[in-house]
Amino acid sequence: MEISGSMSLVGYGLATLGPAIAIGLIFAALLNGIARQPEAAGLLRPQAIFGFAVAEALAILGFVLFFINN
Repeated sequence: MEISGSMSLVGYGLATLGPAIAIGLIFAALLNGIARQPEAAGLLRPQAIFGFAVAEALAILGFVLFFINN
């Protein structure tokens, strides 16, 4: 039996784990911070959205690199 295909699919799948974990940690910290100090929600939310955007950009970059290599 011969397996054919691209190993970059496996690489992209593994590369999405980092941003997924990062996004989970970002919003867990946001919820924890808002639960501890509800009055700081206005300060914490924009920082969490910025962190989400940076982590999501890493996933999009990996997606683009996948298509460049193929």
